[in-house]
Amino acid sequence: MQTNLADLVKDTREGKEADAILRTCVHCGFCLATCPTYQLLDDELDSPRGRIYLMKEVLEGRVATQRTQLHLDRCLTCRACETACPSGVRYGKLIDICRNVVEKQVERSVKTKIVRYTLRQILPNLNVFMVFLRIGQAVRSLLPKEIRGLIPSKSRNAGIWPPARHKRKMLVLDGCVQPSIAPNINTATARILDKIGISLIKVEKENCCGAISYHLNAQQEGLDYMRHNIDAWWPYCDNNVAHGVEAIVMTASGCGVTVKEYGNYLINDPIYSEKAVRISELTKDISEILEDEAEQLIPLFSNVESCTKRSKLAFHSPCTLQHGLQINGVVENILTTAGFDLIFVRDSHICCGSAGTYSILQPKLSKQLLRNKIKILESDKPDQIVTANIGCLAHLQSGTSLIIKHWIEVLDEKLHNH
Repeated sequence: MQTNLADLVKDTREGKEADAILRTCVHCGFCLATCPTYQLLDDELDSPRGRIYLMKEVLEGRVATQRTQLHLDRCLTCRACETACPSGVRYGKLIDICRNVVEKQVERSVKTKIVRYTLRQILPNLNVFMVFLRIGQAVRSLLPKEIRGLIPSKSRNAGIWPPARHKRKMLVLDGCVQPSIAPNINTATARILDKIGISLIKVEKENCCGAISYHLNAQQEGLDYMRHNIDAWWPYCDNNVAHGVEAIVMTASGCGVTVKEYGNYLINDPIYSEKAVRISELTKDISEILEDEAEQLIPLFSNVESCTKRSKLAFHSPCTLQHGLQINGVVENILTTAGFDLIFVRDSHICCGSAGTYSILQPKLSKQLLRNKIKILESDKPDQIVTANIGCLAHLQSGTSLIIKHWIEVLDEKLHNH
């Protein structure tokens, strides 16, 4: 694609990066079949290719309009188009750059500003979110149906976290909403890693990974969250310290895809750039950890396989796992090895509609995607539905009576209920 970026961006780091990304696009259209919003709306401007044209126009100097902003807002940033693209277009990075430009050109309504600001104040702040969640759960039955569906009826029990007793240690990101909604996810992870000789450590001073603010176009705020986490983790991540850790474990793929990219987000920060690269290198999804530790993990399940009933599972692979982190088939292999029967999930590349704050900001499209996804996941009547991201878990739970769990929880149950 030929480009001629406007003076306002062409000499900036973001402009140069956007220019390089735009030039890789060859208009082939392979992305159309993988785009959830294009499948629903059948509008070229709600496809990756159409949005790329809109972004190109803005970056070349055409003033953005509310219509431009609408089409960019409708994008889930699921990055399925990146997986399908034969040219390697980094669409997710491009839309982050352009959304920031459009945000400065198009005035949002007062109502929209308040909603987006409120989300940034509540969701990334664990204590604030927990208070609002408890209030919402207390009055849930009195709320309108569309709001009631967004609030889990109750939070999960956390279970017992094993003591740090092993020489091998790893950190875990506790996250912002996960400890309130499903604290057992990280506890289950700690118990499984404990079984194979690894102690999982929580760091109290960490915060949100930064994704929520960054993707709501409060990008500097998002970067500050990232810097805060680096400061909290660094004493454990410096190669020169005796109590260093092997990895930073991510149990929410939405957080994992962001932390994995800290090195790119902070590449021009003179203080944090090198530390951010180190953090990204250490960051691993829990599926990557267990895949690496397969020799110790497999015997654990071999011992219980003959004593337990085989459960039929439907695994929902989050977009952040399969498209963002490019981890495909790993969770499925672990679950199969552990003795679960996995059903085939068609159109597994299509987003469930959660996408961070998307389910709140774009409820109509989100609910359509949710209904489609639940219909597919339930079609072969699984005993359980499992996923790998807290956002997807909460969103899917709002659309089905089946209990949705993180896949690490069912592994833990199989080991500890034996």
